[in-house]
Amino acid sequence: MLVLQGGGALGAYQAGAYQALCRHDFEPQWVAGISIGAINAAIIAGNPREKRVERLEEFWQLVSAPVPWQVEPPNDCARSLFNEGSAAMIAAFGVPGFFMPRIPPTQFWPTSNPEGLSYYDTSPLRATLERLVDFDRINSGVTRLSVGAVNVATGNFVYFDNKFQTIVPEHIMASGALPPGFPAIEIDGEHYWDGGVASNTPLDYVLDQETKANLLIFQADLFSARGPLPTTMQEAAEREKDIRYSSRTRLNTDQNKKIHNARKAVRDLISKLPDNLKDDPSVKYLKEAAKENTVTVVHLIYRQKNYHGSSKDYDFSRLNMLEHWSSGEQDVDKSMRHKNWLEQPQNGETMVTYDLTAEEDRVAAQCPPSIKDSNRSA
Repeated sequence: MLVLQGGGALGAYQAGAYQALCRHDFEPQWVAGISIGAINAAIIAGNPREKRVERLEEFWQLVSAPVPWQVEPPNDCARSLFNEGSAAMIAAFGVPGFFMPRIPPTQFWPTSNPEGLSYYDTSPLRATLERLVDFDRINSGVTRLSVGAVNVATGNFVYFDNKFQTIVPEHIMASGALPPGFPAIEIDGEHYWDGGVASNTPLDYVLDQETKANLLIFQADLFSARGPLPTTMQEAAEREKDIRYSSRTRLNTDQNKKIHNARKAVRDLISKLPDNLKDDPSVKYLKEAAKENTVTVVHLIYRQKNYHGSSKDYDFSRLNMLEHWSSGEQDVDKSMRHKNWLEQPQNGETMVTYDLTAEEDRVAAQCPPSIKDSNRSA
């Protein structure tokens, strides 16, 4: 299955990752996403396999149209200035097929009017979803789709899941309704904001929902929990956003791994009990509670560049879109070199996690300085 984190313009990384997964003959039976991850997930689940990459390309070409220039700036400083300029253009004029500034601006709307609660109008996104996504296909259940949002009134995290309900464009829009930029989306009398307000990854939902079938999960995250100490105000703003939206990905997987391995320990302990205790009601209860599936999680985490800033999630320039897309492809291709990662958990473990970023850090740490220096200059 495929788990897609939120992250705005960085979501092209997920599209590139999916394209590479297709080359490796990966067919997700379940796609779960939040925010931009929900949009990518809907496009994947709402199209037959042979049309998915084409539809993803169409979406990302559309939303990167306002800044179509692809000329590479000569250095990181120039690239940073380019990124800030293109992000400013997006903030001022919006993104075609996605969102546009409110006219008149938000501050001129009456306080009782819903249009006065967001800077942008996301109605263009609804038309884009209707054009690129076959919701009849989604609701046929061919591919399971789950998208996360937050109930504005209760503050509770909720998931819209085609296994339990009919999915319409508003469910996808709700998952990406990040305030105060985007308005809350009303569904059945309730109003919803972007799921990233509470948690930016749907992994916990997936693991809670599926406890019987074995799972191979590719989790494409757009913000890294790890990063260097900031040295400027711009870097500090970017680092804060990374920490906030990474949703402590590694912590969540580590905790779930501990839970899975604790269940294994319970099963091992029960198997060592004398026969006269195995029929005890408490033992029977623990035996049932300790049943579980095996889970393998392969992390794909977008790694920030020196020229990125805090605006990287709303810089929808064509140059950055293509770079993000290419990074997703490359990370999948590198991960697929580790054939053992795709096998069932080894050594009797019920949950294992693999992280390409951590693996590369480990290898780099073991390299002699001369090798690392030559790699940097290559």
